[in-house]
Amino acid sequence: MEIKVQAGDISQHPARAIVVNLFEGVKRPGGATGAVDKALGGAISQLIADGEIKGKLNELTLIHTLGRLPSPRVLVAGLGKQADFRLDRVRDITATALRYLRRVGARSVATVVHGAGVGGLEPQRCAQAIAEGAVMGLYRFTRHKKKNENEREIDELTLVEFERAKLAALRRGVAAGRILAEAANRARDMANEPANYLTPAIMAEQAQAVAQEVGLECAILEREQMQELGMGALLGVAQGSTQPPKLIVLRYHGDQRRKATLGLLGKGITFDSGGISIKPSAGMQAMKGDMSGGAAVIAAMWAIGRLKPRINVTAVVPATENMPSGSATKPGDVLRSMSGKTIEVVNTDAEGRLILADAIDYAKSQGLSPIVDVATLTGAMVVAIGKAATGCMANSQELCQKVIAAGEAAGEKFWQFPLYDEYKEHIKSDVADIKNVGRRGEGGAITAALFLADFVADTPWVHLDMASTDNVDKDKGAWVKGATGIPTRTLVNLVLALAKEKAPARARRRGRAG
Repeated sequence: MEIKVQAGDISQHPARAIVVNLFEGVKRPGGATGAVDKALGGAISQLIADGEIKGKLNELTLIHTLGRLPSPRVLVAGLGKQADFRLDRVRDITATALRYLRRVGARSVATVVHGAGVGGLEPQRCAQAIAEGAVMGLYRFTRHKKKNENEREIDELTLVEFERAKLAALRRGVAAGRILAEAANRARDMANEPANYLTPAIMAEQAQAVAQEVGLECAILEREQMQELGMGALLGVAQGSTQPPKLIVLRYHGDQRRKATLGLLGKGITFDSGGISIKPSAGMQAMKGDMSGGAAVIAAMWAIGRLKPRINVTAVVPATENMPSGSATKPGDVLRSMSGKTIEVVNTDAEGRLILADAIDYAKSQGLSPIVDVATLTGAMVVAIGKAATGCMANSQELCQKVIAAGEAAGEKFWQFPLYDEYKEHIKSDVADIKNVGRRGEGGAITAALFLADFVADTPWVHLDMASTDNVDKDKGAWVKGATGIPTRTLVNLVLALAKEKAPARARRRGRAG
C-alpha cells in the first residue's frame, strides 16, 4: 500500500472513500468534517441530531455521497471523548476504519490527519500513528493459504492536510511510522510462521537476510562454537531436538566514536513442547510463537538499520527447539552455563531462562551494556497481569522508566514488577548453584527474572516478559488476530531515545571546536 501526503480540501478528493472524524458530544462538526458535512447538504449534522452518529470511540458511520462529492463514500470515525484523546487512539481508529473500508471494497482512501487539528497533538506524531495504524491494521498472514481471488486490498492511502506548512512534518511522520510498522509486521510474520517453516536454521537465515538488506554485521554461532564457549545451558535445551541450535548475533555500528553498545537479547525457542516436562496437548500449537522475543529483536534491528540512529546496538538471539527425546535433558539434570554457574533443571519447560542465561553471559563477554532481554518467559506473567500489558523487571530504575516511556510512545503498555530478595530463596538448589524454577504458584514471573538477574549481576538490565502480549485472539485497533509484534516498536523507540540523549553533548563539542 502506498501512503501519500497531499495539501487540499478532503471534500474534493476523488479517493473511493474519505475518512473524517468526530469527537463524542459534538453537535455541529467543524474543520474538515464540517466542510464535508456542508458538501453533503448537512447530512452528518442530521445524523448527529437523529442520534445515529454519537462520536463514540471506534464508532463508524458510512455515508454514500450519491454524486455530491467526488468520492462515493464518506466514513465518519468516532474519536471518543476529547479529554481522553491520545496518540494510540489515532493509531487504532485508523486501523479500524481501514479494515472496514477494505471489506466494502475501497481500493483508495483519503483521510484527515486525526488529532492534528482540534485534537491538539503534534502533526508529525499524528502522521506517524496513522501510518503505523494503516500498515499494522491491514496486516494479514496468508502465506500458507490458497489465494482468494475475491480478497480485497487497499492500494493507496492519502493524508490530506489543508495547511501546506504542515506537509513536511507529516511526510517525516509517515516515513518513520511506516518503518516501525513494517518492523512490527516482520516480527509478526516470524511468530505466525509454523515451526516446520521457521526452524532455528531458518530463523538464522532470516537474520542474515535482514543484515544484508540494511547493512548490519551478522554472525551465526554453531553448536561446536557454543561447546567451545561452554554454553551448557543453551545446549542442554537443544539436545532433545534434531534441529541444530543457532546463536544469532546482529551488530549495528551507528557511533564509531563510542565503544558503548546496547544489547538487545531475544528468546528464540522456535517450538516449545516443554521437553520431558511436556505441555498439555490442548493449545500446544501456539508454542510456535515462543520465539516472539527473538523475532521482535531481529525486526527491531531491521528498523534500526533503516533509521540509522547514532548509537551502537548488538542483538543476541539464542535459537533452538525444546523437544522431548531420548537425548533430552531430564528433570534433575545439572547443566553448566557459560559463566561456569551450575543449574539444576527442575522443570524442562522452564527452558527460556536457560538459553537466555548463556545469551546474557555471551552479551557480557562482548561488553554489551545496558542489556534489555525480551521473552515469552512465563505463563505466570499472564496470570499476574492478564493480556493488556507486558511485565517488566529491572536492576536499573532509570533504564526501566525509559523502556516504559518508549512503550507509551508506541501504544504498548508495560507494568513493572519488583525483584524482592526474599524470592531468591525460591531458586536455591541443594545440588547446584541455582535451580531453574521456584515454588509453584508463588511469583513465578519474578523468580524467573531473578534467575536471569543472577547472570546479569551488575550490568544495567531490563527484562521484558511478553508472554501476556505476544498474541491476541481477535482484531482490535492496530492489533490483528495472531502475533502482535510487541515489543518491536518499543525497542526501536528506546534506541532512538538513547541516541538522542548523546546528541546535545556532541553538539556542544562541535560548537567548541568551531
